[in-house]
Amino acid sequence: MDAAEYDNLERVEREHWYYAGKRRLVRAWIERVRPPITTDVLLDCGAGTGLFAEEMAARCRVLVLDDHEESLRRLRRRFAPEQILSLSGAAVPLPARSLEYVTALDVLEHVPDDAAVTREFARLVKPGGLAVVTVPASMALWSEWDVVLHHHRRYGRAQLCALFAPDAWEIVHVNYTNVLVYPGVWLVRRLRELRRRVGLGYPSARSEDRMPPRWLNALLRASFTGPAGWRVPFPIGVSLVLVARRRG
Repeated sequence: MDAAEYDNLERVEREHWYYAGKRRLVRAWIERVRPPITTDVLLDCGAGTGLFAEEMAARCRVLVLDDHEESLRRLRRRFAPEQILSLSGAAVPLPARSLEYVTALDVLEHVPDDAAVTREFARLVKPGGLAVVTVPASMALWSEWDVVLHHHRRYGRAQLCALFAPDAWEIVHVNYTNVLVYPGVWLVRRLRELRRRVGLGYPSARSEDRMPPRWLNALLRASFTGPAGWRVPFPIGVSLVLVARRRG
């Protein structure tokens, strides 16, 4: 993402229903499957502005990783130098089996070789440790939003699960999220594309960059985080969440 996209994110992410809901959902699954203790180490990959890692710092030791200078510049505001890792090549500069948790929140879609990333997760995570990832779902929702954010793909359930080799990982939970808003998101993105095709161009602002009214923001966040905690296997959704436990 460029600096303007980071500015947009920092402006809304603390309270916006999608970003706040995503962080809350991931924290809830970590607490449910393997509650952290203060000596555990969590690496947040593609940490962006660092807000999720900052929130987790009250529960365990945190490290943040990114390969974009704009992100690293912002991470330096929140974390000590020894907590910040800059990715050089494919390997994370940490020893094997050195982490209890690795998280990647809307990161894998930005990487050309996502399988190489999850293989590196397997190297880094201790037996019994967790990998928790979120990704955008459904290529039917592909839009200029994905292009602007430099996405390579949106995922289906089987496609995401295939990245976590069964000899290395036990998939504890995988499901679509943002299920209830899927029809509305699909419609809005198709209407935006229709505007472009008839020569009107895209609207100048995206809904993802704006805070809804407080009542609507609360309703949308509840519609995200409520069903996302269920074990009902939803057939569609705007996003996917996966929780995998490292085998011994």
